[in-house]
Amino acid sequence: MSTSGRAEQIGLRYLTTSAQLRRAVDEHMAGSGVSLARTKVLQVLTRLGPVKQTRLAAELGMAARSITQAVEAMERDGLVRRSSDAGDKRAKVVAVTEEGARALVAGEAAGNEVLRAAFQRLSAEQLRTLDEVLAVVEAATRR
Repeated sequence: MSTSGRAEQIGLRYLTTSAQLRRAVDEHMAGSGVSLARTKVLQVLTRLGPVKQTRLAAELGMAARSITQAVEAMERDGLVRRSSDAGDKRAKVVAVTEEGARALVAGEAAGNEVLRAAFQRLSAEQLRTLDEVLAVVEAATRR
């Protein structure tokens, strides 16, 4: 098999494995009360503090309509709260609630549990190598 054919085969295997791992993490996190997608929203809000929905969408690489739907659902579940921006009444500012902060801790712990179980089988050397390989792949796919 040619080098490029082998690269494509390994690339497809990586995509499949990545999707399987993501699904396992998401399912375990959802079992703890918050999905991977919601955890990402809560992480950004925790890192930045209260922000306009437009900034939140940009940070997450999401469309404005998608973030609006996600935030509305999270607000109904008590994970975030929205308020009008003092400088622009049309804009909404989103902040994490205490319940959202607790959900974030539980979700991260559940996700980390799956990641630990998957990656603890690797030696320190294998982890270092994987980290280096992922850095190369990451650099190659940056736009």
